[in-house]
Amino acid sequence: MYVLTVVLAIPLGRYISKVYEGERTWPDKLLNPLDRLFFKLGGINPAREMNWKQHLVALLTINWVWLLLSMLILMNMNWLPLNPDGNPSMSPDLAFNTTVSIVSNTNLQHYSGETGVSYLGQLTLMLFQFISAGTGMAACAVVFIAMKEKTTENLGNFYNYFIKSCTRVLLPLAIIVASILVINGTPMNFEGKAQYISMQGDTVHVSRGPAAAMVAIKQLGTNGGGFFGANSAHPLENPNYFTNIVENICIILIPIAMIFALGYIIKRKRFAWMVFGVMTIGFLLLLANSVYQEMHGNPMISKMGISQPLGSMEGKEVRFGSAASAYWEVTTTVTSNGSVNSMHDSFTPLAGMSALLGMMVNSFYGGVGVGYLNFYIFIIIAVFISGLMVGRTPEFLGKKIEAKEMKIASIIALFHPLLILSGTALASYLYSHNPRAYPGWLNNPGNHGYSEMLYEFTSSSANNGSGFEGLGDNTPFWNIACGTVMLLARFLPIIGPVAIAGILAKKKYIPESAGTLKTDTTTFGIMVFAVIFIVAALSFFPALTLGPIAEHFGMK
Repeated sequence: MYVLTVVLAIPLGRYISKVYEGERTWPDKLLNPLDRLFFKLGGINPAREMNWKQHLVALLTINWVWLLLSMLILMNMNWLPLNPDGNPSMSPDLAFNTTVSIVSNTNLQHYSGETGVSYLGQLTLMLFQFISAGTGMAACAVVFIAMKEKTTENLGNFYNYFIKSCTRVLLPLAIIVASILVINGTPMNFEGKAQYISMQGDTVHVSRGPAAAMVAIKQLGTNGGGFFGANSAHPLENPNYFTNIVENICIILIPIAMIFALGYIIKRKRFAWMVFGVMTIGFLLLLANSVYQEMHGNPMISKMGISQPLGSMEGKEVRFGSAASAYWEVTTTVTSNGSVNSMHDSFTPLAGMSALLGMMVNSFYGGVGVGYLNFYIFIIIAVFISGLMVGRTPEFLGKKIEAKEMKIASIIALFHPLLILSGTALASYLYSHNPRAYPGWLNNPGNHGYSEMLYEFTSSSANNGSGFEGLGDNTPFWNIACGTVMLLARFLPIIGPVAIAGILAKKKYIPESAGTLKTDTTTFGIMVFAVIFIVAALSFFPALTLGPIAEHFGMK
């Protein structure tokens, strides 16, 4: 499955590079009229060049408008059209959380899709899944172009990158994937709940709706929100093992393709392979641990004398099994996807730690576009440290790394742990000092309960959206706290890398010499991996010790 993903990602990366560089591509004749329509309606001149500050102003402005529009719809669903099941409107705190979740590419769901959202609400969320993914890809394109140019302030047009990310990349792939899902049984209609009598005589109401379209973009755009409450463990959202493979490929396809697109755009393929190699090593280490833990079963069940030939099957779909569930768990958490085909809360402690680490690092592939932006921060830090080690002024692609760039990179690198750890500390303090006031939060008040709170803030800060669902999270505290974290964690880590890339692009280009640090080598890749490991270990090891590690040894 993974090899097939890489095989598909390489030509897709070449295609994406052509899109961002304005070269002709095969869908142009069909989609150019659609692009021109969007530009005309928006009064946009796609040929107008922007500097990095103008890019960020455009990005933040349009996302603010979409945030307000989404909240307006979600808080008025009960009387708006396309609501055949009569689902209610959302409360203000839940609408805030859901809107920020969708706009930030997180899709953290404190509601169940069948009963919490109308079809108009689902379509609105589906639209913003395109928009949020396109936003991340457009921001990444700005950084790519900045890395390519020797000395310039002109970094293309944000709206052009954004529209073409949606129409040239996301839309064609979504149509293909949605068609595959419909053929395999995922519903695509606007009918209300179906009703049938089960074999034991119960009346069952089965939700339907435009699920196939939403599932396609939720995977391709690393959005992750489920049309149904059980997400991709639901048989109508993920009907069989074939669709499980298709959806799993989609989760990491574009994040990997963006890395190869980088190599084509900046004309440094070895550099792209170095980035891909570091990300892949991190991914495989997390995957190996998760698969091993899940295939060896739950030690507490083994003590009861119960055989576990299929591994730990608690919270798993029998049609997928432990290994495929563990593979999905890692792919969905090293990216910002967050969809699930099993319940992460039921994973063995150290397998659950793999999911946490994938989100804590947040740069092993990452979300579409933003995954590389996070990795870019670690590259800047690694270049700076390497330069100091050899006594030279740090340089990256012919540009000097100076105090301003390092301050921005350091702030962004530390901001992610700050959001996670401070949020978890606040929640732990509130619950431990007054558990009677928050009785619905935790069903597991021990180490695992702590892990549930840690996971919720980690998922929010990583813009992932998955959860340890033993946590009672649809409360004003969790809705507002997680919404605030998602909002900050989405846009500041975009602002930082774009600012650094824009500042560097404006600097005088220094030709490479014999003493220039080579950033496309295995040695530099090891340096970047070491920086990621040290930052993650120093920031998160104490928190992990209190959660999954303590729980693991408590089961021995």
